Amino acid sequence: MNVRRRRISGIAVTAATALGLGTLSACSSDSSAAGNTDKFDVVASFYPMEYLAEQIGGDHVNVTTLTEPGQEPHDLELSAKQTAQMGEADAVLYLKSLQPAVDEAIAQSDVKTKIDAATLTKLEDHGNVEHDHGGEEHVDEHAEEEHSEGGEHALDPHVWLDPVKYAEIAQGVAESFEKADPDHADDYRKNAEALAKKLAGLDTAYKEGLAKTDSKVFFTNHAAFGYLAERYGLTQEAINGLDPESEPSPARIKELQEEAKADGVTTVFYETLVSDKTAKTLAKDAGLKTDVLDPLEGITDKSKGEDYVGVMESNLKALETALGAK
Repeated sequence: MNVRRRRISGIAVTAATALGLGTLSACSSDSSAAGNTDKFDVVASFYPMEYLAEQIGGDHVNVTTLTEPGQEPHDLELSAKQTAQMGEADAVLYLKSLQPAVDEAIAQSDVKTKIDAATLTKLEDHGNVEHDHGGEEHVDEHAEEEHSEGGEHALDPHVWLDPVKYAEIAQGVAESFEKADPDHADDYRKNAEALAKKLAGLDTAYKEGLAKTDSKVFFTNHAAFGYLAERYGLTQEAINGLDPESEPSPARIKELQEEAKADGVTTVFYETLVSDKTAKTLAKDAGLKTDVLDPLEGITDKSKGEDYVGVMESNLKALETALGAK
């Protein structure tokens, strides 16, 4: 299975100046920019971090985000203004390795509280193993495409799509908020407990909804669902070894057609922030349906849900339908 993540663009801190301060304030829970309010000012790198900061911080935080709604977070480049503003915040919440430009800016920033979500749970490498139809694992012949520039496999950063791991991160974020802003520690703790209940409910819904299905294999545009698949006993087969804008080769289509028949696959999933052309081409040629499975890298008007929990519930329904849940 030819699986690789989207190529991440090079770091260009001074590029994309059009984003500027407007991007930050437009996505804020408060219209004020980071560092200029009486609240605990938090800069979040992209939506899953923004959601945690808002849920845990409640009324005590002013949250701004570096990634505007609809922007593909992997490709984010920061303006000099955004980088400067980050240094004025009380805390920055990010997921190291997902957005190289953010990682570099934070490393150079003197913001007091730096919260790396990747250190609050265990990240795994989902890039070098695939499953055959007998359930055995073997090394992916295309795995070299998953290597980082250093020659090693990159750890999968899409950890927020597993509600259990996301809850672990939430607990760590709450503890960091309590330490950095002790005057409101009790409220942060209570808010974190309420969020933990939401995520536990989501986990239970997934366990029960996907316990008995006709198939355990799903096709997706982008290899974002490794943690979710692992948590609930599913197998993700990502088709995005090709450029999302290009069409699959005849050989690749034949391979996926054979896999679909062998594994009872009915649906090719695509997502809201990247082109659906590859998925729809494959589905048409293989006689499969298409549907949205949202990797929740951002919320837009097209999202099937108003927030993280809403979109995850929509994803569950889509999986139940595609996999033939009983």
